[in-house]
Amino acid sequence: MNGFLENWAQSAYTSVGLFWMALWAFILGYALSSLIQVFVTERKMQKTMGGSGAKSMGLGTFFGFISSSCSFSALATTKSLFQKGASFSASIAFLLASTNLVIELGIVISIFLGWQFVVGEYVGGLLLILFSWILIRIIRPKKLIESARNNLGKAENEQKAEKSFKSRIHKAENWKKVGRKYVMEWDMVWKDVTIGFTVAGIVAAFVPNSFFQTLFINTGEGRESFSSLTLLQHVIIGPIAAFLTFIGSMGNIPLAALLFGKGVSFAGVMAFIFSDLVVFPVLRINATYYGWKTSLFILFLLFSSLIVAALILHYGFDILGILPSPSNVDLSNQDHFKIDYTFFLNLAFLGLSGLLVYLGFYWKKGEQNHHHHQMAPKSKIMERTLKYLAFAAYAWLFGGMFVWGFIL
Repeated sequence: MNGFLENWAQSAYTSVGLFWMALWAFILGYALSSLIQVFVTERKMQKTMGGSGAKSMGLGTFFGFISSSCSFSALATTKSLFQKGASFSASIAFLLASTNLVIELGIVISIFLGWQFVVGEYVGGLLLILFSWILIRIIRPKKLIESARNNLGKAENEQKAEKSFKSRIHKAENWKKVGRKYVMEWDMVWKDVTIGFTVAGIVAAFVPNSFFQTLFINTGEGRESFSSLTLLQHVIIGPIAAFLTFIGSMGNIPLAALLFGKGVSFAGVMAFIFSDLVVFPVLRINATYYGWKTSLFILFLLFSSLIVAALILHYGFDILGILPSPSNVDLSNQDHFKIDYTFFLNLAFLGLSGLLVYLGFYWKKGEQNHHHHQMAPKSKIMERTLKYLAFAAYAWLFGGMFVWGFIL
């Protein structure tokens, strides 16, 4: 019994500590995302993404980079851009960039995994876009694209004229919109983040290393050399592991750090991180938008591209001598709550978060629906399940921290 209580306490302490380490990064990332969503209009994006050449791909990538990292938001915006005239290739570029190249994701990765993984995330994100573009140009799925457009139907005409950036930034009402967007960003991800950090703590405390050595062949703590066959198995199992977690990209980062600390290869961990768009909820939403054939084609594009990108990153970093070492990642044996730069950054950004939440809750009801942040249609059963799991995670964390503070 004492052994279970110790593991429970260690699990909760690790989960809460990991979230505390990343809190300021989440606030900064979602604040930046909210600013961009308010002051960079969707109409401006779709006007420049109509072609399938390098220029449209570059613009799609750029607009994705400055967009939201929430997968469901990215899916909805991608659908809207495609429906309003953006090419299929540019839409895929936007989708991949808005979930792999965004600023907040890089900040969180740097906290848990280090600079090599940040470089891998951004370079790998560009490789994903490049390989997807190449595959689309080779396969030329014209019938699938036409079918997808027919599935969506015609977009409604927007009558409202665009105002200049300068006039929008000086309007007080737009800053209320920023606050509302910020609240909605958290509303979109709180379940994934809660479950992701809780699962990371549970796995760190309860799951033996032998499990990871069975799931990912030829792994072990301290192992840094892998055969080509081992790397191939890792980059295939990584997406499967992500598929089973059903957790979004931000919530998956502590799990990725845990996998790397347990000896999974750099390629396998990068494939795991890249897999936020190959999970079943995303597959189902794309099928709702475009039809199952197009959804499965997108799955094929992304899965093939992430495998190649992850392997290229691993071999490239190995040649350059900058492969990260698993010994630098330890999630369980850390003093997460010491008075250091993280403590003061969290205090400062909690103040900013309070201001944005204040603005968000003073949103005028009459304008809320008109500017509502577009989201992909979620499964009610899935959302209800995630909500219950999140509440169960809170109960687990509160209980574990009580054991940590008052029993042990």
